Amino acid sequence: MASAGLGIGIIAFINQYLMDVSGNPLAVLPMFLALLALLIAVTLGSQLALTTLGHYFVYRLRGQLVKRILDTEIERLEQLGSASLLASLSSDIRNITIAFVRLPELVQGVILTLGAAAYLGWLSPKMLAVTAVWVAVTVVGSGCLVSRVYRHMASLRESEERLYHRYESVIDGRKELTLNRKRAQALYEQAYQPDAQAYRYHIIRADTFHLSALNWSNIMMLGAIGLVFFMANSLGWADSTVAATYSLTLLFLRTPLLQAVGAFPTLVGAEVAFNKLKALRLAEYQSGFPAAVGRSWQTLELRDVVFHYADAEQQPGFTVGPLNLTLRRGELVFLIGGNGSGKSTLAMLLTGLYRPVSGHIVLDGVAQTAADMPDYRRLFSAIFTDFHQFDRLQGPEGGEPDAALVAHWLERLNMKSKLQFDGARVTNPQLSQGQRKRLALLLAVAEQRDILLLDEWAADQDPQFRRIFYRELLPALRALGKTVFAISHDDHYFEHADRLLEMRSGHLRELTGSEREHASRDSVSRIG
Repeated sequence: MASAGLGIGIIAFINQYLMDVSGNPLAVLPMFLALLALLIAVTLGSQLALTTLGHYFVYRLRGQLVKRILDTEIERLEQLGSASLLASLSSDIRNITIAFVRLPELVQGVILTLGAAAYLGWLSPKMLAVTAVWVAVTVVGSGCLVSRVYRHMASLRESEERLYHRYESVIDGRKELTLNRKRAQALYEQAYQPDAQAYRYHIIRADTFHLSALNWSNIMMLGAIGLVFFMANSLGWADSTVAATYSLTLLFLRTPLLQAVGAFPTLVGAEVAFNKLKALRLAEYQSGFPAAVGRSWQTLELRDVVFHYADAEQQPGFTVGPLNLTLRRGELVFLIGGNGSGKSTLAMLLTGLYRPVSGHIVLDGVAQTAADMPDYRRLFSAIFTDFHQFDRLQGPEGGEPDAALVAHWLERLNMKSKLQFDGARVTNPQLSQGQRKRLALLLAVAEQRDILLLDEWAADQDPQFRRIFYRELLPALRALGKTVFAISHDDHYFEHADRLLEMRSGHLRELTGSEREHASRDSVSRIG
């Protein structure tokens, strides 16, 4: 407001002193230059203040979005997929950032227009009324064009998300696509190019209507100057000095108005981005990470636990359960089953990452509620088949790891010469898949949690180290007081388990006696 007031004040100063050729212009020149310097300082200060506020907002928004993703249930994140989340974290946040960077232009344009209107109304109310109608027509015309921009920006965002899926396929499938060039050609020509062409179409249409809005505003503002002189000279509504002041003011407003019209599409893009963020339906934002409460336990039970996957194409989704299972502290339990039998789903339910649709998870006789899940999950460390490789060791509750424990397990895992450390951070995580799993096991041991879930951990190990894992490492983990729940098909080593469980078509049962002996001889024959 101070910037707008000074801008209008300088026009009034020009009208009052500099347009009057009588007298000595040099007498008012120092005051005029001082006003210009003050306008520069105030305008720059106001723009920087608004820009800083905008960037602070975007920083907070980005942080809240990341925190909401961290707090959202795994099921929802899997439904969304990584491409949608990455598009929101990059594209949507970028569009919101651009909008807030351009916001000062819009704010300045609006305030200057209102201030100039008040000044022009004081000079000639009749000319202001006509000019206001002219400017209103200009704004309405620009609004119609900008509304077309909005529609194309919404379609543009959808095309962009599809492109992220294509980028993901190109990067993640690079080896297969290099081997099979026909598949690469199909991905490029039948998937990527149509989405890229749709993106090009909508971005060109959006830019076309945006540039049309800018040109419309520019031409109409120039036409307003001609209208002012017509009203002054032909209709006699004002003298030439007032007409010149009107023209000078309109010329002064031309740049802020064009900037305001130019900023509008960025605000439209921000609105589209906000709508996309809202459509993610992530967890509500909560500041901080509540501290988990440590607990001692002896038995963990699944009682009639049932889980349904979402329906696909009007067909019922896969159902797991009802599951009944009791784990006792210190047990070594193996789980076998064919692909699609529900083993990984059981692992997700057992660790509390999936929420059952019915039944209960019971810890020492106490049914766990949704509010108990953060504390419940604290019992587990897990290495899933699609695990993410972190590079920093953490001890209990995120503290410093036990150096002696880490050194001992580096030796046991035969990784002492393979890993380089900068404090607790591994600086050379470029390892083979088997070595990555050993590093993941080292990280899990360092956390010192009670239950360790291993999903096909030994599948990527060489035969020699696989034998070490079953005969030496698992007993060592038990000696640390851990309960180990391992998904495995290594039937030669089933004898080392306290119990052997089997998943088949979503149902769980324990193998004992002759069934266990048969599975230990040939687990493959049980997969059907």
